[in-house]
Amino acid sequence: MNPFASDVDGIKQLAASYQQLRTEIRKVIVGQDEVVKYVLLSIFCDSHSLLVGVPGLAKTLLVKTVADVLQLDFKRIQFTPDLMPSDIIGAEVLNENRQFQFNKGPLFANIILADEINRTPPKTQSALLEAMQERQVTAAGVQHQLALPFFVLATQNPIEQEGTYPLPEAQLDRFMFNIVLDYPSLEEELQVVKSTTNDAPVSVQKVIGKEEIIAFQHLVRRIPIADNVVEYAVKLVASTRPNTASAAKVVDEFVAWGAGPRASQALVIAAKGHAAIHGKFSPDIEDVKAVALPILRHRIIRNFKAEAEGMSMEKIIAQLL
Repeated sequence: MNPFASDVDGIKQLAASYQQLRTEIRKVIVGQDEVVKYVLLSIFCDSHSLLVGVPGLAKTLLVKTVADVLQLDFKRIQFTPDLMPSDIIGAEVLNENRQFQFNKGPLFANIILADEINRTPPKTQSALLEAMQERQVTAAGVQHQLALPFFVLATQNPIEQEGTYPLPEAQLDRFMFNIVLDYPSLEEELQVVKSTTNDAPVSVQKVIGKEEIIAFQHLVRRIPIADNVVEYAVKLVASTRPNTASAAKVVDEFVAWGAGPRASQALVIAAKGHAAIHGKFSPDIEDVKAVALPILRHRIIRNFKAEAEGMSMEKIIAQLL
């Protein structure tokens, strides 16, 4: 059942809710406007995001604040090398009646902060992968459905790489956005220090809840999109694949592997969401370009020549655009 009088009204509500969310989040998070935009966009697109940044840039605080303004159940999992699948999905235990009973793990929440996700072995990462893709977990051969909405917002530290397990491409592909957090400006850092070193409490108000989020997710998928915009998104992804007829010159020179079809799907869905949060009733090519960098950044693998010559992923994608 469509909860909106019409999809046009729904888009207007989504754009208004997005602005309210930004206002509430700014009470706690200083700056990082692009990061906040992509995190909220991934939620409205029913997808997951990977947050990459050095320690101390408020990644955890951002995710906790988003959960508060959406009034969603929030769990934080600190990934470590000794973490087992049962530690996150739960396990069968013997109860007082000597019968096995499934005890749910921290994965049973609406928003999961997977902190330093690359610090855990592949066995545990694969358990998380099932939850991300299928919205379910399997324990002792029994499938358990996760409550909707369900999002994984994972963090990675790009500096400290000792004792880490790089995420496999299949898992990276499940994240719609790879969001890079940079250092704040001098003015922003001054504001952060002033606001966090006093005793004034900061609280945020709930803006929307579970039902509204799920309704907005269905609305985003119903948004019409012109064939030429879809074609642009697909051709953009095809141009990232080296040694093919569609490959761009910079790709043949600096890229080892290009993005797969899931990137094309992500570009179209994200472009629809990007148009909606700005009050537009249909996305155009500019919306595709606006979401291209965080979608393609982790789906393209540079070759040795690119690394040797300092050709960053951002430079390659900029040339493709």
